[in-house]
Amino acid sequence: MEALQQLADWPVDHVAAAVIALGREVAAYGDADRVFALASVTKLLVAQAVLVAVEEGALDLDTPAGPPGATVAHLLSHASGLAFDRRDAVAEPGTQRIYSSAGYEVLAETVEDATGIAFGDYLREAVCEPLGMTRTSLTGSAGHGASSSVADLTRFAADLLTPRLLSPRTADRAREVWFPGIDGFTPGYGKFRPNDWGLGPELKGTKNPHWTAPSHSPDTFGHFGQAGTFLWVDPVRNAAAVVLTDRPFGPWAKPLWSETNEGILADLSA
Repeated sequence: MEALQQLADWPVDHVAAAVIALGREVAAYGDADRVFALASVTKLLVAQAVLVAVEEGALDLDTPAGPPGATVAHLLSHASGLAFDRRDAVAEPGTQRIYSSAGYEVLAETVEDATGIAFGDYLREAVCEPLGMTRTSLTGSAGHGASSSVADLTRFAADLLTPRLLSPRTADRAREVWFPGIDGFTPGYGKFRPNDWGLGPELKGTKNPHWTAPSHSPDTFGHFGQAGTFLWVDPVRNAAAVVLTDRPFGPWAKPLWSETNEGILADLSA
């Protein structure tokens, strides 16, 4: 795939990537087994584990969690009102999309309390082991403390395209807009009105500019991380991509991510 060859010119020390289409890997670049810090791509994994706990009956989406009036669904979709990195409520639940890593830490603790299992262990047992993700671990915050490889995240992305861990109904609900119509900031990209979010994944919708490609369908969902990482799924194209680097997100990333993602879509259409 020509688009992935552009990664050789990225201003990073190490980069690895893969593209999935029609249920299989169609292109790859770099060392697929190299382990990278994921930063906020961690939230996709954590959200998936929380939804497994919901399907197992350990808790519900409407289980109270976080500040008064907030639920598991509020926390998953950054609508709880919690601040970014503090457990202080700065808005009423459901009124603002406040991106909150602290909220994901509360989610992890909520699952721990409900299951009696340390969340890192629960993530491994509920998500990593069933998908064969042997190089993935959570050693820090549930908001940004996981590490993984392209090989592992390719398996994870394939499961997002064709769910095995979750029922089709739960998987569909995870990529619906939760608490629609509320505004908020996407880190690094500014304020969106509205700032749509699912139960874990960010939803592209009509957002512009965006870290995916302009040609991505509005149904595209995924996440990027401040470690210079991203994972997107475009269900309309039945395709997904994972790119991991070792350079923190910054001005260098925005044009390169958009151009490379646009190139991936062009290659898939060729």
